[in-house]
Amino acid sequence: MCGVFGIYAPGRDIARLTYFGLYAQQHRGQESAGIATSDSGQLVTLRDMGLVAQVFDEARLRGLGGEAAIGHCRYSTTGSTHWVNSQPIVQHGKARSVALGHNGNLTNTAALREQLVERGIRLSSTSDTEVIAALIAHDERPLEEAVAATMAQIEGAFSAVVLSEGKLVGFRDPDGIRPLAVGRLEDDWLLASENCAFDLIGAETVRELLPGEMVTIDADGCRSTQAEQAAENQSLCIFEYIYFARPDSTLGDVELHGARVQMGELLAGEAPVEADMVIPIPDSGTPAAIGFARASGIPYMDGLIKNRYVGRTFIEPDQAMREQGIRAKFNPLAEISGKRVIVVDDSIVRGSTTSQIVAMLFDAGAREVHIRISSPPIVSPCFYGIDMADQGELIAAGSAIEEIRERIGASSLAYLSLDALQQATRQPPNSVCRACLTGEYPTVIPDDLKLRKLRFEPAPV
Repeated sequence: MCGVFGIYAPGRDIARLTYFGLYAQQHRGQESAGIATSDSGQLVTLRDMGLVAQVFDEARLRGLGGEAAIGHCRYSTTGSTHWVNSQPIVQHGKARSVALGHNGNLTNTAALREQLVERGIRLSSTSDTEVIAALIAHDERPLEEAVAATMAQIEGAFSAVVLSEGKLVGFRDPDGIRPLAVGRLEDDWLLASENCAFDLIGAETVRELLPGEMVTIDADGCRSTQAEQAAENQSLCIFEYIYFARPDSTLGDVELHGARVQMGELLAGEAPVEADMVIPIPDSGTPAAIGFARASGIPYMDGLIKNRYVGRTFIEPDQAMREQGIRAKFNPLAEISGKRVIVVDDSIVRGSTTSQIVAMLFDAGAREVHIRISSPPIVSPCFYGIDMADQGELIAAGSAIEEIRERIGASSLAYLSLDALQQATRQPPNSVCRACLTGEYPTVIPDDLKLRKLRFEPAPV
């Protein structure tokens, strides 16, 4: 999913503010982090593998100065987990030098890479982000025209922040699949994937960018251009509401914590069960578990203790690492012994986390383990920036609920209905992308559906 941040603030400690903006969005990507600054138009970039706090220290932040900065924390969906694919990516082109951070996934990367190579443009990474940066860097029109022309060429999901020619530019795809917001810190302007980043540094949220909108921030202030006509139906990723965005962030004027609590309340009405306690799979399942307990009258308990120093297992770069992290991440409490337990989580993607947690709870003495999921079954791959572009990975693809229950070993299993989920988001159905739940995609997807994140890696020798 990735997190991006941008700031234009001459006279401020832009590197430190960007650091905190990324820190607030660490949940969006844990593989690498980077900051690029512009000092009188000169770009300096520092990026490395690891968490934001691991990549940057006082000495490194002091070495990054200037009037504008962008930052990025990466969750890979195109390109391997290596330094060369960390962001912001820098491209030195015929027209300009560009630093760019991108959240999303392009669906026409292969064709664009081929075109760039035919033009003699060298690409050093295997991510789709470098394609965007290269298109802007080698376009000899003025910067804003070059960005608009690039937006017209790329397809799929993209929210991006750009530093070039002493300017900060942000833009969002015409379908609005990935979020991007504008904030203000007194007289200075900011951009971020989520507005929780503004809260941490004392800035205020101004608004979300519209689909197809581009904003340019420089010494003259912040100006907006509708670079691409917005799609008739907007398609903000519904998984942002379910899981990815922080609960204290706001999307579409809806605070996500409240939406997730309501998902749990509606789930309790749709799938009641007699039990002794309701427990969440923390932290993503906590708001819905609170709602389920509130609506059902069954006591809410903390039945699983989470190791806060283990990352989000869903966004580990491969399945082996996900499974390794699950037992290190959760440990059951003794008080569940002999109890009928309702376990609430936000989603089941591959089933690995859920099956291991069910086994742990039974091993700890639970008499019954009832799984309740505050979203519908995930049945289709995502090609817009979630690492599940393989239908074979999805436990619910082609499987009945009872089959899934047997595979995870639960006493019972129920999901929230699509209508109830939509009600909790308070958004009309034609304003969100629900492709992972319905198989109906807002953009054209290549027929071969071979959007593997390592597809541009060299073949092993």
